[in-house]
Amino acid sequence: MIPQSQIERWLEEDLGHHDVTNDVPGETEGRLVAKESGIAAGLDAAEAVFSYLDVDAEAVVEAGDRIEAGEAVLRVSGPARAVLRGERVAVNIVGHASGVATETRAAVDAAEEAADVAGLEPPRIAGTRKTTPGLRGIEKRAVAAGGGDTHRLDLSHMVMVKDNHIAEMGMEAAVARFDERVSFATKIEVEVEDPEDGPRAAEAGADIVLLDNLSPEETARGVELLPEGTLAEASGGITRDDLPAYAQTGVDIISMGSLTHSANTLDYSFRTGR
Repeated sequence: MIPQSQIERWLEEDLGHHDVTNDVPGETEGRLVAKESGIAAGLDAAEAVFSYLDVDAEAVVEAGDRIEAGEAVLRVSGPARAVLRGERVAVNIVGHASGVATETRAAVDAAEEAADVAGLEPPRIAGTRKTTPGLRGIEKRAVAAGGGDTHRLDLSHMVMVKDNHIAEMGMEAAVARFDERVSFATKIEVEVEDPEDGPRAAEAGADIVLLDNLSPEETARGVELLPEGTLAEASGGITRDDLPAYAQTGVDIISMGSLTHSANTLDYSFRTGR
C-alpha cells in the first residue's frame, strides 16, 4: 500500500501551486504504453496515484510480466483534468520501477546461466539499501518483480555488522553486543574483507558472512573456508559484467546496489483519447 501522504508529496512536487496546464474540461480515457521491452513494475503505485485523483485505473499486466514495445500496461478513465494531473507522476514511477525490475531480471538470468554451466545452484540476486530516499518500497518491490531478493528492507530486518562496527568495537564484541539485543527471529550478518576472516565471523555467531569487495577468486576461497550451515554473500561493486564469475564461486547470495542506484528507466508514454 502506498501511503496517501507520499502520493500527496509526489503530486505537490509536480503540480505546484497554480496548475493551468491541465485545466482541460470533460471526461477522457488514457493508457500507459511501453516504448521498449522489459519487465513491468510500479503499477500498483500508478493505480494509487490515479485513485487519489478519483480516476478509475486498472493495470492490464502483472508486476513481473515481460512486456513488449507498444504494449499497454495500464488503462484509466475519468475527468480529463485529473487524468492529466496524474499522468507524469505515474509515468515516472512506472518507468523507474520497471527499469529496476528489468535490470534485476537480467542479473538473475545471467547468474542462473553461469551457475548452470558450473553445475552449481544459482545464487540469489539481492538488492541493497542503496535506494532512492522516499522510493525504497517501490524499488524493493521492483527487485522482487524482477525475480530478485529484497534483502533487508530496513535496519530492523537484520543486524549487519559492518566495517565501522568492527572498527569501533571489534568483531567478536560487536556480534556479542548485538546478539544480546536482537530477537531470536533476527539473523546476524558479518562483513569481512579477507577470506580468512570468514570462519572467525561464523565462530563469533554470524548466520551469514558477507564477503565484501573481494575478487571472484578470493570469494571462492572465502566460501570454501566457511563452516557448513553458514550462508555466504558476495557484495561490493559487482556489475552485470563480472556477475557470472561471482555466480560460479558457490556463494548463496550476490547483492548488487546497481540494481536500484544505476538501473536505466524503462521508457513509457501516456496517451489519452477514446
